[in-house]
Amino acid sequence: MKNLNKKIKINPNFQFQWEDKQNCYVLLYPEGMVQLNQSAGEILALCDGNNNIENINKILCEKFELEDLTQDIKSFVEEAQNRNWISYE
Repeated sequence: MKNLNKKIKINPNFQFQWEDKQNCYVLLYPEGMVQLNQSAGEILALCDGNNNIENINKILCEKFELEDLTQDIKSFVEEAQNRNWISYE
């Protein structure tokens, strides 16, 4: 992936937030809402314009005591980019 070291941010057309009623993170946009699973929510929570894939991997591996999530993060970020949820700085 050519954007491995670029910082990632959520597309300003979406609002990322925790939704108590759904008990999950969601992305809100004018046409509706996307419910996110825990993994997607954890990754998007770190897409704040300050982190790249390497930083996100380090933070999540420390948080969940795992070795390496790079491939999972890359796959999700690629899908999120295809859906226009994120962009690179």
